[in-house]
Amino acid sequence: MYKNELDKHIKNNSISNSFVLFGESSYFIDFYTDKLTNTEDASTLTLAYDEYNFITAKAHLSQSSLFGGDNILIIKSEKKIPKKDLDIFIDLCEKNKNNFFVYAYYGNDHKTYTKSFSKKTTMCVRFFNPKDYEAQNIIAEIAKVKNVNIDKYSILMILKIHNYDVALAINELDKLKVYDRNITTKDIENLVYGLGEINIDDLIKKILEKKDFKDDLQNMLNHGEDEIRILTAITSYLTQLYMFLIYIKINGAPNALKILGYPAPKFIVDEKAKQSLKFKTDTYYKLHKLLLDTELKMKSSNSNNSALLLSTLIRVQKLI
Repeated sequence: MYKNELDKHIKNNSISNSFVLFGESSYFIDFYTDKLTNTEDASTLTLAYDEYNFITAKAHLSQSSLFGGDNILIIKSEKKIPKKDLDIFIDLCEKNKNNFFVYAYYGNDHKTYTKSFSKKTTMCVRFFNPKDYEAQNIIAEIAKVKNVNIDKYSILMILKIHNYDVALAINELDKLKVYDRNITTKDIENLVYGLGEINIDDLIKKILEKKDFKDDLQNMLNHGEDEIRILTAITSYLTQLYMFLIYIKINGAPNALKILGYPAPKFIVDEKAKQSLKFKTDTYYKLHKLLLDTELKMKSSNSNNSALLLSTLIRVQKLI
């Protein structure tokens, strides 16, 4: 099932007591894991990532609750838990309605869980990344809770910097709380950087200017950044440049609000407009094809993503 079906079950109080949550959106997986397991007087065991142990997990669901309430087992993992293990946890829930189990899977093998438990009462829910307007609404609501005064243009700018990764965008709100006033796009330029501690724009500029970027790239990887996220950030940046190019060709001058959806500072608009005009339309096509093909390889094979990313970026410099 999908998010909207789960929402209906929650509203109608018709949910199961075992869940497999998976898909593209780690934010929704986290959100619904917390929502489904927010139960008072429950004995809760959470096994995250490398903490998983079958004997410990089974023992938790097999014992009587220490508080006379529910036994809740939460397993969070990027690696697949053996199906035979999951079958046992789900069976324990079907035999005892005081048991509650959530398996939050953050990996990419989404097909595995689509129909794996169709004969059982467990609910398998796939979450897709929120649509643009949905992501903006989520950030706006959380900003209200955190008392961050931010307008829709600034929210959109944060999301674009982080390639619409809602979880990363939410983390930025805590940085912006230092300002006891309305947040501007200039504040975001000063405080918000895509992909953590190192500004991805600096890396991209070196690549597009045919400068040596290898140390910067290695620095980002050493800080734990993911190769796919770096690659998609570069693709997004090039897409913006292409949008600038087309808009300038049609209208003669750039307009950040029309192109980006938010009123970016003039120096950024001027810089991106200048960059965009350096490449021909055919070059943009070749660059996008190369980057998207590489992303597909990274997601569909057990390749060395670091080596693949480096070789791809070297090829990018040869195309421009």
